[in-house]
Amino acid sequence: MNPLCKPWEHAASRRQFLGASAGTLGGLGGLLSAPAAEALRAREKQVLFVWLDGGMSQLESWDPKPNTEFGGPFRAIRTSVPGTHFSELLPQCAKQAHRLCVVRNVSTQDNAHSSGVARIQRGDPKNRGVAYPFFGSAIAKLMGPTASKLPPYVWVKPGSGGFKTEDAGFLGPRYGSLAFGDGKAPEDLLRHASITAAEDVERNELRELFNRRYAAPRRPAHTEASSFVFDTALELMKRQDMFDTSKFPAKDLDRYGRTELGQHLLLARTMLEAGVRFVKVGSYGWDTHGDNFNAHASLVPKFDRAFAAVIEDLAASGRLANTLVIVMSEFGRTPRINGHAGRDHWPEAWSVAMAGCGLNAGVVVGSTTEKGTEVKDKGHDIGALFHTWFRALGIDSSKTEYDNNGQPLPLAHEDMVAIKEALA
Repeated sequence: MNPLCKPWEHAASRRQFLGASAGTLGGLGGLLSAPAAEALRAREKQVLFVWLDGGMSQLESWDPKPNTEFGGPFRAIRTSVPGTHFSELLPQCAKQAHRLCVVRNVSTQDNAHSSGVARIQRGDPKNRGVAYPFFGSAIAKLMGPTASKLPPYVWVKPGSGGFKTEDAGFLGPRYGSLAFGDGKAPEDLLRHASITAAEDVERNELRELFNRRYAAPRRPAHTEASSFVFDTALELMKRQDMFDTSKFPAKDLDRYGRTELGQHLLLARTMLEAGVRFVKVGSYGWDTHGDNFNAHASLVPKFDRAFAAVIEDLAASGRLANTLVIVMSEFGRTPRINGHAGRDHWPEAWSVAMAGCGLNAGVVVGSTTEKGTEVKDKGHDIGALFHTWFRALGIDSSKTEYDNNGQPLPLAHEDMVAIKEALA
């Protein structure tokens, strides 16, 4: 007897085994009509988080100080909100100012990239001896996937992709981000040609059954991440069309800009429309210690075009009412210009722009001094912004807690509160 089994012998075994187990493997598909499912998806709250890594200059964007000692060469221009001015590098965002909420008195504590990036995206809570989750991981845990079943937290970024478990902190690897390097689908996402669609379904149903049996006597954190990756891959296989940029209309490519950031924000809009809960878009190269003005003259218009386009599109589709949009860096840039015509790291007084779900539109919160060297009042630390974002999404961060294996932990810094002027 040949000891090697044949593929068809496995296929028959799977069908027989799954047929006997059908009662435990039934699904819930088909309960909602297509219009009802779309209506449900349209009401679900989502997040678009734009991360400008390195530190966007507030003086060349949301809080210009023209004709002052540190103001730089760019003018301030009027916006769609009377009395509010942005840098002339943001002409398209200026037209969307009535949809934006800009906090100009952000004042944080860390001026280092290595620690500041993580501290800002974790909300810089009090030290509890554990790593807190990034905001995307927090939302993935607290709100879960939408009805689309697509991964709840994805990251569109330049460079490499993969599953970034470190974002999740104490929540466990399942709540990390699924990163799409250069905005491309994961490798090997296609089903192998030798496997039929029916066989693929059977294989995965069998895997799920074995996974449940294996996981039953074990701690969930040891098994749920692996299962989650498989389940996520299945949903992504059904939605590979999201990554096909050749299908983007030429007019959209032109509106967003045929740049890396433009294409990535257009992809982010597509992912939000498909039902991803939290989409982070990363852009690098904003650390302008030298030649700050020429660098921002190149970087900011690319951002301006793409960000204004996505705000406009979300508003036109009605999705902005249920989508929280945030754009920020780990800190701002120094008002004082260094010897290399650059601006260095400046966490003491900088700006964050937001829009959409739960926020006041067309407002500017706080201000900085005439030269932009400091905030006029005590300002708002990142913990206050986290409370604001949670509240905007309908999560009461003053009462809701994480459960870290029996250890209750606050969602955000308990000595801070939401910025009431920013909330609708």
